Amino acid sequence: MNNDSQGKRDRAQEIESVYKRFSRTSLLRLRIRRYIRSISWLFAISLAFLTKRALDLAISTILIFFLSPFLLMGWFLSGRSFNKTPRLGKWGVIFDELSFTPQNQLAERIIRFLHIARIPVLINILKGDMSVVGPLPASPGDLSLREKAVRRRYNVRPGLISLWWIRKRANIDYATELDVDMEYIQTHSALSDIGVCLRAIPAILYGQGVPTVPDQIEILGITINNLTMTEAIDTIVDWSASSGARQICFLNADCANIAYRNSTYLSVLNNASLCLADGVGLKLAGKLLGQDIAQNVNGTDMFPMLCKSLSERNVGLFLLGARAEVVEGVADWVHKNHPNLKLAGFHHGYFTPEEEPGIVEQIRDSGAGILLVAFGVPKQDLWIQNHLLELNVGVAMGVGGLFDFYSGRIPRAPLWMREIGMEWFFRFMQEPGRLWKRYFVGNTVFLSRVFREKLFGKK
Repeated sequence: MNNDSQGKRDRAQEIESVYKRFSRTSLLRLRIRRYIRSISWLFAISLAFLTKRALDLAISTILIFFLSPFLLMGWFLSGRSFNKTPRLGKWGVIFDELSFTPQNQLAERIIRFLHIARIPVLINILKGDMSVVGPLPASPGDLSLREKAVRRRYNVRPGLISLWWIRKRANIDYATELDVDMEYIQTHSALSDIGVCLRAIPAILYGQGVPTVPDQIEILGITINNLTMTEAIDTIVDWSASSGARQICFLNADCANIAYRNSTYLSVLNNASLCLADGVGLKLAGKLLGQDIAQNVNGTDMFPMLCKSLSERNVGLFLLGARAEVVEGVADWVHKNHPNLKLAGFHHGYFTPEEEPGIVEQIRDSGAGILLVAFGVPKQDLWIQNHLLELNVGVAMGVGGLFDFYSGRIPRAPLWMREIGMEWFFRFMQEPGRLWKRYFVGNTVFLSRVFREKLFGKK
């Protein structure tokens, strides 16, 4: 009887609860809450839009005011008119991008010397055709608006400064321009736009990226294969599946300093199948010597892209070097992020001379196409040269501290620091006692040697 009474009370409470939940008053309250939530989202989006537009107006107004003498000079040198170039704006609307077109050779030399040809773009920003930060403006015929990704690119105004422009000048433009634009559109805000503007300042100092570069350049007596990241990866993967044994080296400012003192290591670099430019120091050296670097091709950025390519080609990878827990951490990263990649084996780098023949045999019998060695410079490159023909791999390359990053032992510098060429400073802050001499003394010595080579020729 008590159970029946309890059951009736429970059913009555359930009915009352359902009635309260779906009563006219409750449904009205639910609709009001949803309406307020929708209004809040619209308000937040409108506020973000207005904040970005306010920043554009403020920046363009201030710059026009301070650059007005140059604006007037360019206007007179261009015959008191602006050149108008059709561009695709927000939502695909066509607008005229303003610039200066000199009327004679003297005017052209003055405008080029003062770098004022694009100052009229500030008027486009003031009018609302463009923004200070956004995807680079494209001509109406350059992009097909039928593609979904391209249409999303025009959900925002094109900009004077773009993430792609910054990464291209910093030589880390590994993705396509459209991919970087999509990244910007998904993450942009007024605060992030301010960050992009600040990162553009050091990017200006790197100099203009160039569409064509020589296949090989020479810095301090070291021959560098001037490849992009994609070209380097394609070459490495092709070699890994072919007959023959090839050594690949990465060259940064510290490596160049060591090679300057160590003739054996210098010979290894110059006899390697590929010697790839790594770091902002090499980019600055190339600029000083008039030999532009195609891209910053470093092992740390290359590793995930290389793993992806090896997975697709079913080529095995062997990891050698660092402490046992570190190389195991890299192996775990590979299994987690590239499960289809054939990891032929791994071994730590703290082995005795008596153990070395067994390790060489393990690599030889593993069937790996690529061997990564992390012993540090120059030990790793000298070791590869001495054992290359015994290892039975298509490609062997020294990768320095790469294992530390992918094992999680040392965090990688955030992307914004890499965009402004300050990854070295992030590394210094992590291990100042070990790296202060390498970065503050070594980089100064390296650039002084490059400058001396520029003034007095090769040693």
